[in-house]
Amino acid sequence: MAKLKLLAAAFAALALAVSPLAVVAQDAAPATEITPATPLPDLPRNQELILGWSITSPIGVTNPWAIPGYTHQEGNVLMWEPLMYFGIFSDKEIPWLADSMEYTNADFTKLEIKLNKDAKWSDGTAVTSADVVYTFEGQMKNEKLPYHAHFDQFVASATAVDDLTVEVTFKIPAPRFKFEVLTEKFDTGIPIVPKAWMEAQADYNAAPGGIDIPHSGPYDLVAWNANQKIYNLREDWWAVTAGRIAAPAVKRVIYVNLGGQVGQNMDTIAQRIVNNEMDSALDMRSSVIGNILAQNPEITTHAGNESPYGYLDWWPNSLWMNTQLEPYNDPKVRRAMSLVINRELINEVLYEGAEIATIYPFPLYPGLQAFADSPEVKALEEKYQPGLYDPTQSEALMAEAGFAKNGDGLWEKNGATVNATIQGFEGIHSDIVPILVEMLRNGGFDASVNFGTDAYQNMADGTAGLYMFGHGASLKDPFEALNLFHGKYSASIGTSAGNNRFSRYNNPEYDALLDSIAPLSSEDPKFHEGAAKALEIYWRDQIDIPIIQWLHRIAYNQHYWKNWPTTANPAMGTNGAFWAQTGLLVVTSLQPTGAE
Repeated sequence: MAKLKLLAAAFAALALAVSPLAVVAQDAAPATEITPATPLPDLPRNQELILGWSITSPIGVTNPWAIPGYTHQEGNVLMWEPLMYFGIFSDKEIPWLADSMEYTNADFTKLEIKLNKDAKWSDGTAVTSADVVYTFEGQMKNEKLPYHAHFDQFVASATAVDDLTVEVTFKIPAPRFKFEVLTEKFDTGIPIVPKAWMEAQADYNAAPGGIDIPHSGPYDLVAWNANQKIYNLREDWWAVTAGRIAAPAVKRVIYVNLGGQVGQNMDTIAQRIVNNEMDSALDMRSSVIGNILAQNPEITTHAGNESPYGYLDWWPNSLWMNTQLEPYNDPKVRRAMSLVINRELINEVLYEGAEIATIYPFPLYPGLQAFADSPEVKALEEKYQPGLYDPTQSEALMAEAGFAKNGDGLWEKNGATVNATIQGFEGIHSDIVPILVEMLRNGGFDASVNFGTDAYQNMADGTAGLYMFGHGASLKDPFEALNLFHGKYSASIGTSAGNNRFSRYNNPEYDALLDSIAPLSSEDPKFHEGAAKALEIYWRDQIDIPIIQWLHRIAYNQHYWKNWPTTANPAMGTNGAFWAQTGLLVVTSLQPTGAE
């Protein structure tokens, strides 16, 4: 325990030294902490995994249904498990709490789930069909839960056939439900929660969970304060008995709070990875990760030492805007801004010529690449030229929209310029956003940067300006990415927009297209036809301005731990982000190198 106290003190000093935001966050945090009843025994460094992440959630919140407050990204992913995982780089489902999930009829209106007989909660009780039904019915009935809209739209009933079998009946064909909702990957999908514990709470949305909540994952939360969270391995994890995975070698996971906004302080954190003091942290910018690879040959990335040092993430970034707010409610203005973005120059300056700039709201994984390469979509691309750089055409559109340039060379109408302040996050956008600001200002738009702590809230509130943010949605077909712009998610001005719903776009023509293809399999020609028409509207109306595919450049220190997922060593086929829903598989698959 003495060593843990020293570690906490060292990283607390780091946060205080490099980030004023961290001081504010710690002062504002609840004056409580989770401490073990007896001191934690010290473990050798080669049994501990030390990860860097910005921890901002309320201390003690481990309950997935605690709204607001819960996040899987700050270590809780090690406590909770889904029916299935998906390995993006193996393109395979990974059965977990469930041995199988199969549609039992041709129209995708019934789904049978078979649970693993060995699955258990941390209190030793079995995970049964009653827990699954309770999880599903909670999502159906409780509007606060994140997948309520999906369950409300599709699920008619969930029935426990026996202790290990659940039958789901859908209101309408639901060919994507098994994958999009019931399978965890990246940051989507639901965990199964314990019925007995949840039913015992007066209000499960307000119950933090803490160290007492039964969970099926292999690690128990044992300590949490403003500087770090600590999880210890529970040696009787059911998945080992079931043959899902070998016994984990990582006996303790320590999440060190980096302080401040996500992605800040990364230069200092990078040096600690170089020094073998940390094993991994949040993804880094190209210049930073290139430097640490040069300094320590034991560090690698998903792509090894090869540029661009990472893998294609599911989070392509656009410049979003509130399309209900003037002048962003005019498609001409939105298109004019896109026309001054030089995507070829972005590739050249930031990515050493790699084609990372994009015209799509979805990542180009194989199924989506096939859609993008289809004759119908290629014809639409030729028609709308969504990646075109043409400042002259931009000027013409702004003139049509009633704007004229003022003495400062900025477009102005009724005495107001076009506010193109880009809300973003310094730790992850410090390379791309300044370039976009320069391009926009050269095009006559009143651009600047806001990397302040209010950036995300400004996006959610729909303030004037642009929002650099991703589209976390599609992996296999384009439906979920296109569905981000459905009118049912269009929050009115004066209300908060949910994550990935910042555009507030509302178009009945677009909604009708999406509703018509929602019940169709992606193999259905009518699905492809409808999805292409929806993408046409996305380009035609310039709903947002697609900028770049997102890369995860994550440093993996191999001094103490090996078997990180890389191109050369896919491991379980998942992405390597330990904070994603598949992070449990990353951590439990690590193997010791033998270093003391």
